Amino acid sequence: MEITNNKFKMKTKVLAIVLGLVTISTFAQKNELKAAEKALKILDYPTAITAISSAESLIANMDDKIKGKFYFVKAQAFYGRKDFQTAASAFENLFNFENETGKMRYTQMATTLQNQMVQEVYQLASDQYTAKDYKNASDSFYLTYQLSKADTIFIYNAAVSSSLAKDYDNSLKYYKKLQDIGYTGISKIFYATNKQTDEKDDLGDEKNRDLQVKLGLYKDPVNELTESKTGDIIKNVAYILKTQGKTEEALVAVGEARKAYPNDINLILTHADIYFQLKNMEKYGELIELAISIDPNNPQLFFNLGVISFNDGKIEEAGKNYERAIELKEDYGDAYLNLAIVVMDQEKEIVDEMNQNLSDFDKYDELLEKQKGVHKQALPYLEKADKYSRSINTVQLLMNIYQTLAMDEKAAEFTDLYREMRD
Repeated sequence: MEITNNKFKMKTKVLAIVLGLVTISTFAQKNELKAAEKALKILDYPTAITAISSAESLIANMDDKIKGKFYFVKAQAFYGRKDFQTAASAFENLFNFENETGKMRYTQMATTLQNQMVQEVYQLASDQYTAKDYKNASDSFYLTYQLSKADTIFIYNAAVSSSLAKDYDNSLKYYKKLQDIGYTGISKIFYATNKQTDEKDDLGDEKNRDLQVKLGLYKDPVNELTESKTGDIIKNVAYILKTQGKTEEALVAVGEARKAYPNDINLILTHADIYFQLKNMEKYGELIELAISIDPNNPQLFFNLGVISFNDGKIEEAGKNYERAIELKEDYGDAYLNLAIVVMDQEKEIVDEMNQNLSDFDKYDELLEKQKGVHKQALPYLEKADKYSRSINTVQLLMNIYQTLAMDEKAAEFTDLYREMRD
């Protein structure tokens, strides 16, 4: 009996020691949290974070009441320090913990604070993007999504920013995530016509729009849907794969997308571009012609078809395509330049013949006049090209033609201009 009692006493003592340890640990946690809260009241975030860090080492032994408070205080401290990533993690831990326990002690307050942080992080992302700090903008946009997962547009913003930063791995990851969740980017815009300006304004949301109409400030309310970004996403995925040298993967990606969106002009052009990179001009031309059949008023398509025709030796056809591009876009500088090159293609045979008749002065002079005629024909197109899209090429070509045509004043002007641009 005595032995049994001794055993019982030993067990009791051990238990008492363990309970004592837990009590001490809990006391330390509470003290650290009190210190953190005190520091937060005076906005002393470094001290608060130090206290939180000390308490975190004891988290395994925290009871539920203390653990929820710990996550909330941690989120506050790191948010105040503008360490949004760590704050976001603390918010997530808090929400998960209180959902598991079913006790929402801090969720409401934390949600309000987190919404505030979402706005701040989004503004930071926008500022970084405007400043062309695309890498950090991408991180901030994605963090905004993590804080507000209903707003999937932030993943799209992160993907675009990563691409601009040439961080193609992350950009591809974000674009594929968008595909996985079925993101389209289609949103509803609530328009109404301003009675004073007679302009159609985006009034943000339906409630505000309807209120403005009711107040008599606006009229003719109408809802419109934005265009789908699905095609652009696929296009960008293909572009990244192509940039990474994964051309076959890019072809597969676009091919699959076109099965779902056969008439998507962006997808068709992306498909065409990949074949262009592969120097498969036949496939490229077929796809450009398909694009034209869908979008017959797109000047760039006719320009591209003109390039294909010219490279295939179909000079007359190329000229017609450039002329059509100009009809659709009067200030299309590149189309004027290429049209001039089409005209000057006649010069090659003339120059070859001139070189064969260097000793036949009469024949040479006859050919020289013929060459000048070609230059006169090309001149108006070159002048338009220079007017709408000046480059060192347009300036050099005009300089040479002005010299050939003995337009001395113009030749001198463009010679000086060419030297300035070259230097």
